[in-house]
Parts: sequence; structure tokens; C-alpha cells
Amino acid sequence: MKPPSKKKRSPEPDPGRLARLSFSPWPLVLCVGSILFYVFHVRIHGLLPGIEISSLRNIAAVAVFYSFGWLLARAFRALMTRKGKATGRRKVPKLLSELVSVTLFTIATMLAIGLLIGKSSGGVLASSGLIIAILGFAIRNVLADVLSGIALGLEAPFRIGDWVEFDATTTGRVTEIGWRTTRILTADDTYMILPNSQISRQMLTNYSAPRKHYQASVRITLRHNVPATQAKTLLKEATRLALENPGMVETQKAIVRATEYGVEGITYTIKYWVSNFAFDMECRDAMLAAIDKTLRDHEALPAMERVRLVVGNDKVVREQ
Repeated sequence: MKPPSKKKRSPEPDPGRLARLSFSPWPLVLCVGSILFYVFHVRIHGLLPGIEISSLRNIAAVAVFYSFGWLLARAFRALMTRKGKATGRRKVPKLLSELVSVTLFTIATMLAIGLLIGKSSGGVLASSGLIIAILGFAIRNVLADVLSGIALGLEAPFRIGDWVEFDATTTGRVTEIGWRTTRILTADDTYMILPNSQISRQMLTNYSAPRKHYQASVRITLRHNVPATQAKTLLKEATRLALENPGMVETQKAIVRATEYGVEGITYTIKYWVSNFAFDMECRDAMLAAIDKTLRDHEALPAMERVRLVVGNDKVVREQ
């Protein structure tokens, strides 16, 4: 009986090769064809005598403008895709490539209009200034969001897939960066849509940049009858126990420091490393559970405020 043949594992695709394949040849073909059409439009006119030579020349020039803009836009998108996959960096925002495409096609449109109506592109813009001003006032809020979106796309304080926090109130993973809004998915699977103008005015914390792992911390107060050296030893033992959680970074040691000396006891701050913000809640739960277990095993529970109410002379007296 023959042993079952093993299937050969197909090799993983090369990111650089995928980026090269994603670049369609049609923009280049159209651009070369438009240039040839413009160069030989006189000969083409000989084959089509019913069409004016100026019309053929204008059509060829407009085709060159748009095909060249399309070629540059696709080349920029392919370059950004290849660069991101080859270096393993965060995904480039789609807004940036869209902004470059819109800019190139706007320039092509201005050149085409100036050519067809026989005026310079500056004159075309000047004649439509009043209309642009009226439209700008009517949609000023939309323009504010769009301009903020352009600034976010160029500055790139966060990218798709990053875990971010706005004004210490809204936390989630960025799923899309659009012209007007940014969409995030919170840890409790709530889909939120935030205007870009609002984001640009808020304080931003990016937990995924410049690297995925980051340092988190918890604070705990122990009574004065637990010496500081013993407390640090117990808390370090708890951190080693918490490292069993897969979300923790094992190569980075946790840090235990006494940060406050008060009436109730000594406050300690435990800093530990989390591999990804997606595991933040799990790692915090593991750390607190390990601290609780270690302190209970050694009967060194945290300090608690004790209140005794004494009733006398129709008054309630609160004693510590």
C-alpha cells in the first residue's frame, strides 16, 4: 500500500511582484496612443478629410492630457502599494492616492478647457471665481471636513488599522479614512463616524505608532505594614505570573515603582508591555488577577478606607 503523497505547498506570493502585477498597462498604452495620435494627426486628417484639422489636434491634445494624468495617478498608487508591502509598514491611506488623482485630473481639465475655449487656464479660473465663492460659502462645513481630511492624509498621524484615542474619550481601530469623515470600530464593536474637522481639533493618542507594542500601567496602594521592598518583590512576582498571557511582550520586563506615600499607604505603579492594543483589556485583566492572587497568598491586601459611624446626641459622626 503506497503512502499518501504529500501536497506541495505553494510558495507565498512576492509582495513586490504583486505590486507590479497590480499596475495595469492600459494607462501606458492609452498615453502612448494619444501621443502618436497627436504627432500624426495631420496624416490622420488625410484619411478623414471631413473633419477639421484643428478639431483633430484639440481632441488629440485633450487625450494626451487625460491619459498622462491617468498614467501618473496609477503609477503613484502602484508605487505606494509596492513600498508599503515591501517594507512591511502600515497601510498607506487611500485618501492620499485619491488626492493625487483628483489633483492630476483637475490640472488636465484646466488645460483642456483652456485649449478648447482658446483662453489660458488662469483666465478660466478667474471668470468662475464668483461661482466658486458662492458654492464655497454654501458648503463651508463640508469644505472644512474635506480640507481637514486632506491634512490628515498628508500628515498621516494615523493609518488604517491603527488603534487611536481621541480626547481620552473615544478609542477604537481606524477602518477607513475618507474625504469628510473617519470611521473607527471601538473595542465593544460600535461603529463610529467622526468628521475630520472635529478630529483635527482633538488630542490624539496613537497606540500603533511608531510600533505596535506599547507600555500600559496599573496603580495599587498597599498598607504601611507591608515594607516597600517586600511589596516590590510581591508585585514583580505577580508580573512574572501575568506574562503567561499571550498578549504580553515577554522580552520586555515589567517595572514596579513606588510613586506616592500617603496616609492610607504606599502607592505603586506597575508598568508592563502589551503587544497590541487589541489585547489591552485582556492584559490588564491578567495583570490585576495576578496581583490579586499574589497579594492574597501572602496576606498583603491593598489598603482600604475604614469608616465607623457613631450615633450620639442626634448626630451621626464619621470616624476614620
